[in-house]
Amino acid sequence: MKLRTNADRLVKLAVAAKVAQPILRGYQISPTGAPKIWPVLGGIVYNVKCGDPAVGWVGDHIEPAAALELARTDGDAIRALNSCAQIGNAARVTGGAAKGARGVVTGKHGGIEHVHVDFAQADLEKLAIGDQVQIEAWGLGLELADFPEVKVMNLDPGLLARLGLGASGGKLTVPVTMEVPAEIMGSGLGQNQCQSGDYDIQLSDPASVKKWGLDRLRLGDFVAVIDADHSYGRIFRKGAVSVGVVVHADCVGAGHGPGLTTVFTSAKGRIQPRISKRANIAEIMGIGRARGRTR
Repeated sequence: MKLRTNADRLVKLAVAAKVAQPILRGYQISPTGAPKIWPVLGGIVYNVKCGDPAVGWVGDHIEPAAALELARTDGDAIRALNSCAQIGNAARVTGGAAKGARGVVTGKHGGIEHVHVDFAQADLEKLAIGDQVQIEAWGLGLELADFPEVKVMNLDPGLLARLGLGASGGKLTVPVTMEVPAEIMGSGLGQNQCQSGDYDIQLSDPASVKKWGLDRLRLGDFVAVIDADHSYGRIFRKGAVSVGVVVHADCVGAGHGPGLTTVFTSAKGRIQPRISKRANIAEIMGIGRARGRTR
């Protein structure tokens, strides 16, 4: 289905950040009371990519491939980076041994305010902490002319065109790997906007994990959240539907879990999720674990 959008009027601009140094905050306490000291946020992760499981790593909030950041003191620039960069945007290393390497934005992580970029393995191994990466930021303000009650955010227009979207009964049909209920969503609730950041799918209840198949979550999966409205922040609203991309792996601390960055939302439920095992950014764009494979 060809969707009418305002992509031809969207501003495309450069934003840049540096490859982040990993951080470690000491012991993290699990919901069962177990203290853990595991690898955590940031850095260059050589063996975790989009398409890999989001559950089961010996790590906390692991971000696939490379995480980018700006100095914590530069709030306006951080907001610009994290709002303007969109999932699916092209990125390029501008200095160091990996200069010229091309990558793809795969997610945005709230709180720490990181932007994630996938690179080919050979380029990832040349990349260094502190290397500058420039992003061709395009997509902020994207709208669907035929679906005014569906908001789009955090999505490159080129990726939008490749998602296999459709229409059924006045609703936008969106391929997703699974549906989850709003009741299991945790950290990240209460924000007043969803044009950056993420919120977490809690895995602390074994019965819910089994019921919804949450142990099958993969980094890069498109996931529908039922009864969740992300129009002006993340809230519970009966009948609303939102869709996000899994951007980081599972977590230790209470209320946390694999993170979801919003790409579609409808307060009035004008989104119809369609289950597809291939609804993953790695499969769609040929990156991460699907790099080199044709779709």
